[in-house]
Amino acid sequence: MGCGPSKAAAGDSQGLLDQDEGKMRMSTLSAVGKANINQLSQEYDNNSKSKPPQPKQAQLPPKLQPPPSPAKPEEPKSKLPSTATPVNRARDRIDAIKESRKVERNGVRMRYAYLSQRGHYPDDPMKANQDAYCVEESLTPGKQDAFFGVFDGHGATGDGCAIYTKKNLYKQVSAHLEKARKQTGTQELTKEAVQTSLLRAHVETNKGLHRNPTIDDSLSGTTAVSMYMHGRRNRITISNVGDSRAVLGQESKGKNGRPALKALPLSRDQTPYRKDERARIRATGARILSLDQLEGLEPIVDASENEDFELGEELDEGGDPPRVWHPTGDYPGTAFTRSLGDAMAEELGVFAEPEMLTREITPEDKIIVLASDGVFEFLTNQSVVDICAKFQDPLEACRAVVAEAYELWLQYESRTDDITMICIFIDGVSADLRSSARDEPSESEVGELEDTVENMVMTTEGLRPVRKNVSKEKSKEIQKLREMGKSMRGKEDAEDADFDWKKHATEKTAEEKARIADAIKASIMFRNINDEQREMIFACMESVKVKAGSWVIRQGTTGDRFYIIDEGRFEVRIVPDGEEDATGEGGHIVHVYEGSRERHAHPAFGELALMYSAPRSASIVAQTDGHLWALHRAAFRQVLMQAQDHRKELKKVLGEIPYFQYLDSDGINKLAAIMDEITFGRGETICEQGKPGDSMFVIQSGTCYSVHMSSNGETRRSNLKAGSHFGDEIFSGKGKYMNTIVSLSTTTCWQLDSNLLKQTMGPLLQGGSMTAGKKK
Repeated sequence: MGCGPSKAAAGDSQGLLDQDEGKMRMSTLSAVGKANINQLSQEYDNNSKSKPPQPKQAQLPPKLQPPPSPAKPEEPKSKLPSTATPVNRARDRIDAIKESRKVERNGVRMRYAYLSQRGHYPDDPMKANQDAYCVEESLTPGKQDAFFGVFDGHGATGDGCAIYTKKNLYKQVSAHLEKARKQTGTQELTKEAVQTSLLRAHVETNKGLHRNPTIDDSLSGTTAVSMYMHGRRNRITISNVGDSRAVLGQESKGKNGRPALKALPLSRDQTPYRKDERARIRATGARILSLDQLEGLEPIVDASENEDFELGEELDEGGDPPRVWHPTGDYPGTAFTRSLGDAMAEELGVFAEPEMLTREITPEDKIIVLASDGVFEFLTNQSVVDICAKFQDPLEACRAVVAEAYELWLQYESRTDDITMICIFIDGVSADLRSSARDEPSESEVGELEDTVENMVMTTEGLRPVRKNVSKEKSKEIQKLREMGKSMRGKEDAEDADFDWKKHATEKTAEEKARIADAIKASIMFRNINDEQREMIFACMESVKVKAGSWVIRQGTTGDRFYIIDEGRFEVRIVPDGEEDATGEGGHIVHVYEGSRERHAHPAFGELALMYSAPRSASIVAQTDGHLWALHRAAFRQVLMQAQDHRKELKKVLGEIPYFQYLDSDGINKLAAIMDEITFGRGETICEQGKPGDSMFVIQSGTCYSVHMSSNGETRRSNLKAGSHFGDEIFSGKGKYMNTIVSLSTTTCWQLDSNLLKQTMGPLLQGGSMTAGKKK
């Protein structure tokens, strides 16, 4: 694993940073920041990275003004198309390459594509896309090199910071590499020379961003993850600043002996989740707290930097990550520890020096992904590689990954992040990399060519964990829908009880069954069904043909069907809370689902309708003619209930719970009869440690995880599956849950309400304890 030289170890007599200028600048910014801290607005920006709003632009005294920017390096003249310079289509919903491109560099044949999707922010529907990307197929004229980059802006001027970096970083990289070639007298640079050039390019780009008079980067900035492909040995160097990510899909043998792609990290997230980054940031005097901790809503756990403290799991259960704060001020609030820009955060250690890794591309390397953190909020590295591996075209892989990430954001959050991805498919690597070079090295180059690199990857230690549960805002939204649906519960149960799935079943051809199977295999809702249940679903699925312009779902109406897209494009439209649909168009377009039999892409919508009656939270309108598969809620419930007597299993579980151990068989039967079914979507918090409750649960189907934090800070975690129970501690008299339980998949539980228990089983309850005779 190659790492770039630090300031102290760079060995550059001139220094990569003007230390005196840097100290004066940060000292002045600190003073200005303290003077302006009382003027900071209390409202936070919607962006997930830098919550606090922007202060006034810090003005430096004339003597401390930085010198004029040096002349920009000449832009390489390439006959190949470049995406580095066009104006960023910030307000377009999706910005993507028209078709994948083929590129060959020495012994490497590859195809690449990119796609950027603007996020959905209910409070600011027209907010610009703050992500940007850069592709230079030929970075230096006459050289076999290329440059790819993804930049994720944050803060009020984050889009400007990302665009500035997009337009200038690759130029700085080209200029510093050329300078290194002239200084060394060789065209083939060593790993150290390349990494030093890349380090300087990032630092100089950061300085230029600070000096730019049109971009206030005091509390705004951007991440940067890039790949520089260079040299006769087909090397790549990954540079990372912030929490965007580079991932490699490498071919290996799977469990069944067949080839499979294993996801390997080429970068490490630079966030407070990492011990080393926490220690470095805290050494400046900065605080690391979540927003809830900052506001006094959660306790502050003072963990030693040497402890194996899973910071992310402790602080990010509800989308509230640890952030960097000034020792005495409520700023800057960055959820990362390195960035370009963020001038006021630099004195707290948030700087622009990248971590780097140099390795050679091997025949086993098949896919490289560069992406903003919007992709990885809910998807693991392996999930991303697995999705990409399903496609032959990198553009289709981009579409599938971004669509999956976007849909997960909508499921877990009331908003979505901007999402950007570059996907590179490596089609072939020459066996003899050296022989693929066009020219033999000169005598002066032979020594330089002898340096070697170990084909290592980054460690996963300190990796920002994938979120498993919904945010607090989304949880409130779901609870609101549940409450609104309670008034319809009685009618719903009666209709479902009268529903006979066999009367609604239709015969399907083998081709139709194959298409439905292809559609449902990607849905989490049907992950654990057995063969008998699958046949029931085939029979119950309704074929729905739609015309362009048709409304499939209207926001605010009650729904009872779940839909899978077989073919066609469908808009998701939302009218924000408190607003009216004055135009009758259904509000703003926040997403477009696209189904395709050819591409085996089958997104789904309307999952909540399978769990309970509630007003639809969005409208779905057909953009094109299309075809849907629809499943009625009652049919879905009967599918889950078939093939076994669930109450029989429930009675067995109840008999093993200590609190009910003195009930006889009649008591257990009566207890099982009063329990209701309730279904939770993936990521929902069912109960929360320390919070009062009135129900216990037995898992009928699905999986959950349990978290308990003791008073000494120790955490116990476990997975729960069908047959597990939780929440019975509320019957002991304290009425509070001992654990936090979150559903890992769509989970159906038997629910026992304590008030109903007392009403029904009153004679057996005295003071919260069972007094009946022992079970017969």
